[in-house]
Amino acid sequence: MRGPAVVPMVSSPSSERVLLLMFLSTAIIAAACLLSNSSARADNDGDISKLHAGREIFQAACVACHGADGSGAPKTLVGFDKPATFPSFDQCDQTAPEYIRDWKAVIRDGGPARGFSQIMPAFGDVLTPEQIDKVAEYLRSLCAKHDKERTWPPGELNLPRAMVTEKAFPEDEVVLTTAFNAKGAPGMTNNLTYEYRIDGRNQLEVALPVTSLHRNTGGYDTGIGDVAVGLKHVFFWNLDTAGRRGSIFAVQSEIVLPTGNSTKGLGTGEAALGVFGSYDVLLPQDTFLQFQAGGNFPRHTQTTPNDVYARSAFGASFSKGFGRQWSPMLELVADRNLQTGATTNWDLVPQFQVTLNTRQHIRADLAYRLALNNTAGRANEVMFYFLWDWFDGGLFEGW
Repeated sequence: MRGPAVVPMVSSPSSERVLLLMFLSTAIIAAACLLSNSSARADNDGDISKLHAGREIFQAACVACHGADGSGAPKTLVGFDKPATFPSFDQCDQTAPEYIRDWKAVIRDGGPARGFSQIMPAFGDVLTPEQIDKVAEYLRSLCAKHDKERTWPPGELNLPRAMVTEKAFPEDEVVLTTAFNAKGAPGMTNNLTYEYRIDGRNQLEVALPVTSLHRNTGGYDTGIGDVAVGLKHVFFWNLDTAGRRGSIFAVQSEIVLPTGNSTKGLGTGEAALGVFGSYDVLLPQDTFLQFQAGGNFPRHTQTTPNDVYARSAFGASFSKGFGRQWSPMLELVADRNLQTGATTNWDLVPQFQVTLNTRQHIRADLAYRLALNNTAGRANEVMFYFLWDWFDGGLFEGW
């Protein structure tokens, strides 16, 4: 986020003139986007409250900075350098993944309210909540005009990430997940996941586990586990913005490479193919359901059997106005080896996710994985993840 330049305070007349010019320039920049309100006075007797259509409100209050098509007015008209976070509303890769409620927050409270540039002024005292809803819907429609094949699922279907259940929405994220045994033999696993969105419906995922296991003879064995490389594809999605309902379905296939040391228990020693489907449902009142089912199928099954799993998560999101978001969730997880006589393991995972910064692209989740059966060979785990949505900005931006 850019701010005004810092100039040393000196007493020479030339420096005073420079300071005066900088002050005037800053004032002009901050006022530029508000000057467009005067266009509403040409009609409606100067009363912008008489405007009801999203397009009309946009033309009256926003077009001076954002341009007639939403791609941004040229510098020669606005008079300032656009910040790196300046949006092009006609570009789906920039706007479709975002929540429309976040757009409303920026419109109402200004850019700094969401960790963006101060150049974006607040319109909460100019526009009514209904008008803000209308103009936000219009901004979303600018991308839809270029997305005839419905390639880009809307951000409303980007549900909070559960600890174990993988969601269907494709992301640009880095997630560090840590789990350690709450009882029994000490042990800890860290999993670094990198996700890169390709176009609107596809996602490349690379998962790098680092495990530390306690030896019976003392000490620890620590090293890289089996690396997984996957590709996700969204097959369909639907969204009813009026009823706050929707769903999205995706399938991911992955290759698990035998990079871990199997003699130390850090890997299986076998290459494997994994596949799963994810189905997420958005419900009214910001509640949601997530489902995932799949399996892992190693090249040889003599030492590493095939296994299947099913996972589900139920949760809700809460926020005060447009502020920090809190998302409690409860997961039910089941997995089973496909061996004769094997039984299904059942786990319960209560957890709590929270947004950490103003822009809400840094999040954390704390969970406890409780083994419900077959507890003799399985330990309960404390789990935590730190999530960085790098598409929305740098790690230290937006705080």
